[in-house]
Amino acid sequence: MEFDSAEDAREFYEMYGRRVGFTIRNNRTRRSLKDNSIIGREYVCSKEGFRTGKCTNRGSRVLLPRPATREGCNAMLRIAAKDGGKWVIYGFVKEHNHELNPSKIPPRRSHRIAFSEDVKDLKIRELSTELHHEKKKSAAYQEQLCMVLKFIEEHTQRMSLKVQVVTNNMQELESEERESSYPD
Repeated sequence: MEFDSAEDAREFYEMYGRRVGFTIRNNRTRRSLKDNSIIGREYVCSKEGFRTGKCTNRGSRVLLPRPATREGCNAMLRIAAKDGGKWVIYGFVKEHNHELNPSKIPPRRSHRIAFSEDVKDLKIRELSTELHHEKKKSAAYQEQLCMVLKFIEEHTQRMSLKVQVVTNNMQELESEERESSYPD
């Protein structure tokens, strides 16, 4: 078979795996020595290989180990880039050493990501709306505060004038009283 891109080949093998009853993962990528571009890929059954010993044989483990998911399955699809940009299959192992069950295949990661992005987008919209409302309330409070401060300033000016008038009146009264108590 021939594909336009490595991603098309992955999509094909992933859909094949879903129909048959297994999931896939990337295993190897080969790069060109000339320009470091990708010239080969290997997609394998997600149960290919075994977990490394360092993960299972820890004596100082605090948490219980996760269940083993790798069972040494050899199923794989190997593709290579041809001159002209096409990708061709040059290796395929069909046999699995474990049970295949299409009904147990979890949703595709891309669907989970899209769903979580939808949830995130909804949350962002909700928070943006809430922020907009809070900004409006803040502007209203700021306007009210400015009005109160202006009123206080005007009141302070009026009180200052009144105090000044009272002070002037008191000075005049004191002056008149002094003049009346010292007859000439």
